[in-house]
Amino acid sequence: MTASTHRARIIATAVSLAAGSALASTGTASAALPGAAPAGAGSAVTSAPLAPGLYQSAYSERNDALWVASSVGQPPAPVTESRLLRADPDTLRVEKSYAPAVNAATGAVQSVYGVAVDDEHNTVWTTNTRDNSVSVYSQRGGKHLATLPGVNHAREVVVDERRDLVWASAFGDGTLVAFDSGTFKEKRRVTVPGAGPTGLAVNERTGSVYAADHTGDRIIEVSLDAKSPRLIPTGDGPLSVALSKNGRTAYTGDQTSGTVSVVDLRKGAVTRSVASGEGTKSVAVDHRSGHVLAVNRLSATVTVVDPRKGAVVKTVATAALPNHVHVADGAAYVVDKSGSGPAGEDLLTRLRVRR
Repeated sequence: MTASTHRARIIATAVSLAAGSALASTGTASAALPGAAPAGAGSAVTSAPLAPGLYQSAYSERNDALWVASSVGQPPAPVTESRLLRADPDTLRVEKSYAPAVNAATGAVQSVYGVAVDDEHNTVWTTNTRDNSVSVYSQRGGKHLATLPGVNHAREVVVDERRDLVWASAFGDGTLVAFDSGTFKEKRRVTVPGAGPTGLAVNERTGSVYAADHTGDRIIEVSLDAKSPRLIPTGDGPLSVALSKNGRTAYTGDQTSGTVSVVDLRKGAVTRSVASGEGTKSVAVDHRSGHVLAVNRLSATVTVVDPRKGAVVKTVATAALPNHVHVADGAAYVVDKSGSGPAGEDLLTRLRVRR
């Protein structure tokens, strides 16, 4: 990754949600959600219906686009619809909608769930959870470039552009798999017996990758120069993990306990546990303020946590069942499973700061 791309990424992830900051509602798709204060009163939201079955989103600075994965159908029922969406981060409107690839052997759609962007190669990676694989698509026209099998219950992907690696978590067998982002060849496979890795984060400075182990209440750390993974305790039922700007601290969103855990990676210990809301599912970091944004699925909120003080500084209501938060381009983007759009679509919600 070039120095200019690295600087752009830092800028793109700089969103400040400090106490007292005003969240501005912009564009034409504005909607006041239950419990949210009106615009100008300290907190407001901008939302738009996208599609049913939203799961995760990822921002491309190169293309100024938000990529969103959607799949409809809960096991054992088959997937009835799945799309890889390209949305405008300003208007929140869908610009392009692509059908995922089909498994040639089974005829089943490789429905998309997790998503990550590789701007260096102009690609977007997805986890195809029910197909036990990950796929690669071109950002330019949505062309399917490759499907990589052998990722059992693939859940999330994260890109290390500096080392041309893409990591995927295999919840089904406790494995983290690294692929070459240019050739798509498998480079490394690390298995922790009995683990259930879910969310991922990568420290591009060191190359270490971190996985939330939902089954073992810990973080799995895989370093490039270590022969075996390091296991670090965290909160109860972690689903998501994010890193501080300097990479020395990890934050987990703990679904079972409804907390954000602050973990000192050098000491390998939890230093703070902050009650964030019922069913905390996803976390992301604002690298300008250092605050952690936590999506709380069952309480339908986004909580802003100051990890240094161990305190909640703001809580913003969302539509029902928020599923994922992604910080980029001066905003935090939240997808939900509310089905509250006019045709039963789930919503994409942006929390933007007035500057």
